[in-house]
Amino acid sequence: MLEEQQKLMSLRFEELKNRYKGPRLPWKGKAWTVIGILAIVMVMYALFLVYVEPDEFGIKVVRMGGHRGVQKEVYGPGFYFVFPGLQQMYRLPRGIQVLELTNTPGSAALRSRQEKAAHIQTSDGFFVDVDVSILYRIVDPYLVFTMIGPGNLYEDNGVIPKTEPILKATLGELTTEEFYNSPLRTQRTDTAKEILNRELTPKGIKVEQVLVRYFLYSNEIQKNIEEKKLKDQLVFKNQAEARAATEEAIVKKISQEGEATVAVKLEEGQAYVTKKRAEKDLYMRKKNAEADLLVKLAEAERVKLKNESLEGVGAERMVGLKMADVYKGLHTIILPSDGPNGVNPLSLGKTLNLFDVRKGGAQ
Repeated sequence: MLEEQQKLMSLRFEELKNRYKGPRLPWKGKAWTVIGILAIVMVMYALFLVYVEPDEFGIKVVRMGGHRGVQKEVYGPGFYFVFPGLQQMYRLPRGIQVLELTNTPGSAALRSRQEKAAHIQTSDGFFVDVDVSILYRIVDPYLVFTMIGPGNLYEDNGVIPKTEPILKATLGELTTEEFYNSPLRTQRTDTAKEILNRELTPKGIKVEQVLVRYFLYSNEIQKNIEEKKLKDQLVFKNQAEARAATEEAIVKKISQEGEATVAVKLEEGQAYVTKKRAEKDLYMRKKNAEADLLVKLAEAERVKLKNESLEGVGAERMVGLKMADVYKGLHTIILPSDGPNGVNPLSLGKTLNLFDVRKGGAQ
């Protein structure tokens, strides 16, 4: 069975091979046609089309015809038709460009033009090599093209010839030590930017920043400056420490005065509390004495009134009633009934005389 299937497959393959063997020649012709068309397109693209990239400006120059010369129209990104020999499209960069002035190879930014560091003489006669970065961009490509030229001439004939003389004029006003003063150095670089813009803006270029990245004196001068700066820093350090000690003494004095004031106020408060407590105790003792006096006087008045009441007319009767109460508990009393001291219990007057309640009173 396996052999029969293999034979059938071989026959089927041969049949298909013979069927499609004839039409292969026309396909070869079509392939060459396609190749030819592609070649023509590539030639047309190379000769008649120019591509302006997204970060570029396009400036067209017409060499023959009624509108001959540099065209004012600025072309943006895209494909544009140019006729070889009669027209030409020049391209200029659209983004930020960087001009690096440095003596250190490889330290420049990517896609930047590198030149030698600016060699500047300070106002006190010393020379310094300054690494500077100039950031600029083309704002009017038509002006750049017509006033400076095509290609990289905006660098060679525009920015580079103006940069170092202006830096020498502005940074050269600083002394050797003032180069280490960042605010002063920034003021001079801002002035350099303003002067560069006055020179380059009429030509279609705007300077965005002038940045001093590094500066270097000769080894001997650099060593002397560094030693002097270290001494100056030591002086500043000592002055700062002296000011700090003075301020610390002032703070300590204020703190001690505050603590003394707090202590005085606490003592005054304590004395005030003691005084008020003494006044309170005195007032309480005074009021208690007055109350005790009033109580004693009332007690004396009570005794006086009681005595007065006992000395009145009804006192004898009250005594008799009291004696009667005394006698209530007695069942038998033996008293002499004859003689001068005889007691007649039925005679109240004699009984009162007997107890000295009433002397010689009525019977």
